Amino acid sequence: MNKIILADNQAIFRAGTAKVLAMEDDFRIIAQCGESERLHHILDTFRGSTLLFASALKPDLRQLVEHVRAQGSLSVVITENNESTASYLAAGVQGAVRRSVTGPALIDCVRRVARGECGVQVASSAVGAPEEDLVGARVRDRLTPKEMKIVALIVHGCKNKEIAMRLATTEQVIKNYLRDIYDKTGVSDRLELALFTMHHRVLAEAVAAAGDLMTGAELFGVSPSDNKDGQSGSTPGPHRIYVAQAAVQRTDRSQLQRLQA
Repeated sequence: MNKIILADNQAIFRAGTAKVLAMEDDFRIIAQCGESERLHHILDTFRGSTLLFASALKPDLRQLVEHVRAQGSLSVVITENNESTASYLAAGVQGAVRRSVTGPALIDCVRRVARGECGVQVASSAVGAPEEDLVGARVRDRLTPKEMKIVALIVHGCKNKEIAMRLATTEQVIKNYLRDIYDKTGVSDRLELALFTMHHRVLAEAVAAAGDLMTGAELFGVSPSDNKDGQSGSTPGPHRIYVAQAAVQRTDRSQLQRLQA
């Protein structure tokens, strides 16, 4: 049994990753965390595990690798789509995947590392796929700047109330925006939206840029005051904790057909 520790500050991505791995008989998720400060305590508690950690946590890499080795554990890093993996592998991390990695590719990487392989690297699934790039580009072009900011906050795990505070509006307005965003992207809930975004590099980079352009008020939150033309809308579908890679691929195909129409 491969014991897995998941460490990622993006709660939605962490939940989806946990479900992907938990469906495999030879994997067991034994701990999760969203802060680098807790990593060392968890490693001490669960020796002989495989640590799957996000580069976004920005841990002291040398110290982390030494601690992993001292506890008889292994490590795999999840890097952002435009980030190099070379420094992590050179530092002693056994495996590396991108945010946009497919479920099967992630499982294969973790299994290979657990078998003792080193320098295991999985390239982004969004690179070199014309259909997917086309979908990402066309969805990007259909989203408004405000919608881009909302998607950026969704990807970072923010709830509707927090998004409303950061964008100086109300929860109902955010629900209205999400209804439009779901329609434009062809997804049905916030987890599908986050995974769809990270699966398409063109869209992911545009969303990241929108997040970088947020003002101080949007980053730190202000009191709600805004309304979206008094529009009303239904609450988005229930928050599912996992969408299989096949579901994302089905969304790609159907979305391409819709966008070409």
